[in-house]
Amino acid sequence: MDKFTLLDGVVAPLDRANVDTDAIIPKQFLKSIKRSGFGPNLFDEWRYLDHGEPGMDNSNRPLNPNFVLNEPRYHGATILLARKNFGCGSSREHAPWALQQYGFRAIIAPSFADIFFNNCFKNGLLPIVLTEAQIDRLFDEVKAFPGFRLVVDLERQVVTTPNGSEAYPFEVDAFRKYCLLNGLDDIGLTLQKSDAIRAFEERHLREQPWLANTI
Repeated sequence: MDKFTLLDGVVAPLDRANVDTDAIIPKQFLKSIKRSGFGPNLFDEWRYLDHGEPGMDNSNRPLNPNFVLNEPRYHGATILLARKNFGCGSSREHAPWALQQYGFRAIIAPSFADIFFNNCFKNGLLPIVLTEAQIDRLFDEVKAFPGFRLVVDLERQVVTTPNGSEAYPFEVDAFRKYCLLNGLDDIGLTLQKSDAIRAFEERHLREQPWLANTI
């Protein structure tokens, strides 16, 4: 997965609490286990005025003009600002896939559902927990200033405004931070041990050669 070091991006505000994974990526799009193609159906039931199905041409679907991500000022946003308990509901990993493939790299909220929170780190997304008071302030600023941006510095563990006038430190587990900074998902972590794995397999076959015919 892509490394996450420093992100300077437009912020999109999703002013709803308890956004569940079925809202993030509706159930009809879960038929595919390919880790691609979910971005166009992120928040499908809120973004479009019709009912979406897999394989539809999303470019011809009517957009909901009242949904925040359809507002021109938030096009190209890479940071999602949300309310408490974001990502609740079922444990579908498709939810962070859809968010990441839409273009988001970080999500800032007062709290996250545990499974969704863990799945974000495994898919190159950085979930950031700030206080409700800090979140309220950011919502006010995003709405007041078109094109409002934030800088997320994972190494320093701080969110700042581009001019540095405001700073919001955040906590992140050291191992998860290491994985994001180095672009390592579970497979990448395993491949770091490829020499040791190869040596074990060779030794295993030398000691038990009859297994060679069963592999």
